[in-house]
Amino acid sequence: MRLFSVSENGALRKVNKIDFNENKVYLVDDFKTLYLWNGSKASKKKKDLGLKRAKNLNSKREKPANIEIMDQGEEYGAFLATMDILRQEIKGEMPQVKRNELELEIENTLELVDAGLEMDLEAEITLGAHELLAQKRPYAELCRELAELQIKFLMGKKKITEKEIEKKKEEIFQSSATYDELCWLIAELNILMKKNH
Repeated sequence: MRLFSVSENGALRKVNKIDFNENKVYLVDDFKTLYLWNGSKASKKKKDLGLKRAKNLNSKREKPANIEIMDQGEEYGAFLATMDILRQEIKGEMPQVKRNELELEIENTLELVDAGLEMDLEAEITLGAHELLAQKRPYAELCRELAELQIKFLMGKKKITEKEIEKKKEEIFQSSATYDELCWLIAELNILMKKNH
């Protein structure tokens, strides 16, 4: 995942976290989706230039990504479910968030494993997401697990309360993230946390 701040003249500046300031425009590139986040008080010029940059980035790809515009206060789906993580400093590049073709990716990843090839971070997360999908757990249960993982990721070793987990679970539940996206996000955070330790 790559994060960019869009300047008033349309230049992209790479950043490692997003403060969601109402005057700013951010471009979040997860390689399958380009999210353009527009602050409520960002200028029309900055928003237009941000969209132009997103389209320009997309035109250089072998396989174009979806471009989704997120206006402040109207965020939804996987983007909404990961906003707290995006506020934290991300070290290195994170893999993509949205998994629309998870089954196909699982097949490709399993072929690599069968061939004895070393897995990259994305392949590890794909397998983790596949294991979660196979369990067919209730959507609300996955929301709770993701909530607990996100809070642990953000707070480190601080003690967390059941009330905090329930509040975050409700936010994720309301985000309308798909079942596949929840599985991917849980697998991603599990692996990133293990690697950080």
